[in-house]
Amino acid sequence: MRTVLQIILFIVALGLAYLIYSSIQKPLDFDKAKTERYNAVIEKLKDIRRVQVEYKNVYGRYTGSMDTLINFIKYDSVKTVFKRGMVTDSMIEKGIDEKKALKLGLIIRDTSKQNVLTYLFTKDYPVDDLKYVPNIDEKVEFHMGSTIYTTGSGIKVPIFEAKAHNNNILKGLDEQLIINLNDERRVLGKYPGLSVGSLTEANNNAGNWE
Repeated sequence: MRTVLQIILFIVALGLAYLIYSSIQKPLDFDKAKTERYNAVIEKLKDIRRVQVEYKNVYGRYTGSMDTLINFIKYDSVKTVFKRGMVTDSMIEKGIDEKKALKLGLIIRDTSKQNVLTYLFTKDYPVDDLKYVPNIDEKVEFHMGSTIYTTGSGIKVPIFEAKAHNNNILKGLDEQLIINLNDERRVLGKYPGLSVGSLTEANNNAGNWE
């Protein structure tokens, strides 16, 4: 009987030890996985922002369509300026400004077009994957939109937003810890996920991680 009791107590002790270990280790594992996934999503959102900025430089507005953005990367081009030479102090002393130096051929400024893909990234960049939230098994797209924001002084400003919810970014991790994280963000009045730009204010295309 005593031996049986000792075995039971030993099993109970093991169970308690596991519960204590799990209560400490589970949040640590969650935070590590969250950081890795967040970093991957942030890099993707930075890429989306870079493309949106170039799109606006070409068309004067942002796009709310990810397919349009991807086609822009694949098939469109941007103007680039090739520069050779610069206005030196000796030129300035002689009354030669940049405009005159160009006319005299002392410096060269040549405008050409370059494919958006190679201008912003490399030719092997996975363009078609830009729309998808990374690190999850199924293909979930970023939510993206664009609009025109009118400032208090009446100035109309093009704005855009791209974002991914924690439920998608952290899919497959501990559900209760995801719920807790989302609740914390909502209490603070913050979006429960990662986003860049905004559809409610002109925030200079800032990311909510910055």
